[in-house]
Amino acid sequence: MNIHYKIKFYSDWHCGSGLSSGVDLDLLVIKDKDGLPFVPGKTIKGLLVEAVDEINALSEQKFNDEVKEVFGVFDKKEKALQGCCFFTNATIEKELGEAVKKGQIQAHLFRTIASTAINENGIAEEHSLRKMEVTIPCELVGEILFVPDRFFVKNQTGEMEASGFGERLVEGLKFIKRLGQNRNRGLGRCSFEIIKIEGGKQ
Repeated sequence: MNIHYKIKFYSDWHCGSGLSSGVDLDLLVIKDKDGLPFVPGKTIKGLLVEAVDEINALSEQKFNDEVKEVFGVFDKKEKALQGCCFFTNATIEKELGEAVKKGQIQAHLFRTIASTAINENGIAEEHSLRKMEVTIPCELVGEILFVPDRFFVKNQTGEMEASGFGERLVEGLKFIKRLGQNRNRGLGRCSFEIIKIEGGKQ
């Protein structure tokens, strides 16, 4: 089964490329070949693992085996195991992306913010000014592919809905409220919404 979801951002956000633009910007947003922002699938996976672990810690039902099956095992104490699920990048919806590219208005999706370190006397420290490129609030869509069918059931209308560990995955997505860099400084406020669950036997 495949889980289709939407991320809605309520504040500027930054998923870094690890690059700078010389003296202009210290941190650049990661972009695709068309200059559009996205959230890497590995970032979504990492956040979801963290969210599911936190929910597991607060719940009686832990789903430890299912966590390993879906996300994989990378602990040195255990044999490495690749998870069965694939996390796509979360991207701007296709129609909107095409419109942005056609109008060549990618630059309007981004802006620059600046910050500086303040010492105990309330004075800015020398050489501490940093400029960061951020993406404006927007909506992205992504998918979690190859989720085992047994984590879902058909409801009375014939649609698939999460059950058991499937519910834990959905809870984990909705548990994520911030994403990207500088989350503790107000960036990356967001919510996840399940669009649909679809697919067949694997």
